[in-house]
Amino acid sequence: MLEIKVPTVGESISEVTVARWNKKTGDFVQMDELLCELESDKATFELNAEKAGVLTTNATEGDTIKIGEIICTIDENAAKPENLKSEIKTPEIETKLEVTKIKAGSQESEGNKPFPSPSAAKILAEKGIDIKEVKGTGKEGRITKSDALKAELKTTENETKTRNERTEKMTSLRKTVSKRLVAVKNETAMLTTFNEVDMKPIMDLRNQFKVNFKEKHGVNLGFMSFFTKAVTVALKQFPSVNAYINGEEIIFHDFCDISIAVSAPKGLVVPVIRNAESLTLAEIEAEVARLAGKARDNKLSLEEMTGGTFTITNGGVFGSMMSTPIINAPQSAILGMHNIIERPVVKDGLIVARPMMYLALSYDHRIIDGRESVGFLVKVKQCLENPVMLLTNGVDPNKLILDL
Repeated sequence: MLEIKVPTVGESISEVTVARWNKKTGDFVQMDELLCELESDKATFELNAEKAGVLTTNATEGDTIKIGEIICTIDENAAKPENLKSEIKTPEIETKLEVTKIKAGSQESEGNKPFPSPSAAKILAEKGIDIKEVKGTGKEGRITKSDALKAELKTTENETKTRNERTEKMTSLRKTVSKRLVAVKNETAMLTTFNEVDMKPIMDLRNQFKVNFKEKHGVNLGFMSFFTKAVTVALKQFPSVNAYINGEEIIFHDFCDISIAVSAPKGLVVPVIRNAESLTLAEIEAEVARLAGKARDNKLSLEEMTGGTFTITNGGVFGSMMSTPIINAPQSAILGMHNIIERPVVKDGLIVARPMMYLALSYDHRIIDGRESVGFLVKVKQCLENPVMLLTNGVDPNKLILDL
């Protein structure tokens, strides 16, 4: 009997949760066949069969198991079935329909009692409505399609008035995120400063170059690459925003590993774009697309989600106009993007409509002073409203010309 143990998936991970079984006890599994998916507080992992044989599971979906514990066994000596035919299951709706037809037939045979028409039987089966609860208005009390539709409407109305509750066990990822968010609020001197940015220059650039950009690089020209570049410029000028506290020491970085908050099926994940300061707009967009795709498929590795020095989160994709994002520990700051709204602003003494976005920078006041936090956000704003500064490492191009 081969014992399958929960493998080591990371230095800091001591337990995992069984997210989903692909096989059940009694199934014959082939070597390397996917048995189940395991979820840690950082990522999802697949567990495959090490040998062929009959499976016996020792845990159910939702159970938490420690690293090294036996999660299942495989009987290698069990005989392989001669014909491994996939079990053909009749869809639930067809089963209900057959039951309804049987009931209808039996009613008809029992003294010509009322029974539903074929179309009515189909509707009743789909909604799981008992024929006995429907009054027929057709000939000899037969249940017509109209009767079935009325019964369906009544059932729907009753469903909307229900006060049901359901309980779900928190996933390992959700529990870890919860603990970290509370810890950050309790252990840091977190403040948030705000500013707004006129997005028209960036939007004009995108409209001008997006077609050629896609043709040349194979990726879309989005806002995230501009914000990432602007952030790296500002981080170079304000290094404490790119640092973090380690005990009684401050760790500074001469590189910018930018964490990008991404909404995944199992919760928020934060993959990292390494050395973003040295990447082009196209390289950033390609990396964002790659990481976001892996996040949606729950395929991100631990390495891809650890070690960031600064985080960008975009609540604007969900319609958020303003927020105070929480720092992604052990980092010291996080930039919040929001939705773009046309608002009246004053330009050259005139009131004009401009596409405006609010920016929010949450930071740890223990390491970042007000001057640095405000200066950082102003530099990001300047780079976005004057994109040429992204090509001059944040130096005003007018100043460069004057210094020539």
